[in-house]
Amino acid sequence: MLTIPSWLRPFMPVKRLRHPPPLVPVVRLHGIIGRLGALRAGLTLATLAPTLERAFRMPEAQAVALAVNSPGGSPVQSALIARRIRALAAEHKKPVFTFAEDVAASGGYWLLCAGDEVFADDSSIIGSIGVISAGFGFPDLLKRAGIERRVYTAGAHKDGLDPFQPEKPDEIEHLKAIQADIHAVFCAEVRARRQGKLKGDEGELFSGRFWAGQAAVGLGLIDGIGDLRSVMRERFGEKVRLVVIGERRSVWRRSLGLHATPPAAQEAGAGLAAGLLDAVEARLMWSRFGA
Repeated sequence: MLTIPSWLRPFMPVKRLRHPPPLVPVVRLHGIIGRLGALRAGLTLATLAPTLERAFRMPEAQAVALAVNSPGGSPVQSALIARRIRALAAEHKKPVFTFAEDVAASGGYWLLCAGDEVFADDSSIIGSIGVISAGFGFPDLLKRAGIERRVYTAGAHKDGLDPFQPEKPDEIEHLKAIQADIHAVFCAEVRARRQGKLKGDEGELFSGRFWAGQAAVGLGLIDGIGDLRSVMRERFGEKVRLVVIGERRSVWRRSLGLHATPPAAQEAGAGLAAGLLDAVEARLMWSRFGA
């Protein structure tokens, strides 16, 4: 019998398995949706598109799993990302499983609805189907400080909702009309993706309220309770390979924790202060859901 020397074995060709275990690529959708200032990008189609493409293009993949952990953010980016997920699923004929972690609320729930089957933990926060605009008003601050503010516009409503001027009823009405339009789009998306599964009064479901996992199952907002690994092993076998697909970044960007940013966003000066405000705003979004 021919014996292969031990030193030669590492150079021998690897025998491929005729029937390798099933593969499921995993994409993590974690964070605020939309841009977060000059140095950090949240979840946007621009940053996620290459990662989603890589996941769906894996020919041996049985499905694609998305781990969602987001309190929401930009409704436009929520719609664009969810739309791309569904387009790729149709193009590559792969089912999509979505899993809520701590929070899948507002735009985060929009992303969660991109799944053909939707799961969450018992303690996950689900829902908040609504639209919000928040800010501060300082109409008397400059006057007390003896500062005169000068604003010149072309267009009667160009300075609408200026925080240094008293609120105007017609401007508030206009903002609420815009919010109603966006809310209607959000509700229509949820109805379409959860067709035949929603239970209860739509006035309550679409009121902006949010629920924990079991209540969300009862309302038809999700399909069941389960974590990504357990559900995927149940569906595709104990030996299923779960491969996390991440964004490709250069070594120096990985070391600094930075995403790619356009040249205009890399200007020096206001970056640090803006980043501080962005961090505060992001913290407020998470804290609203106890996360």
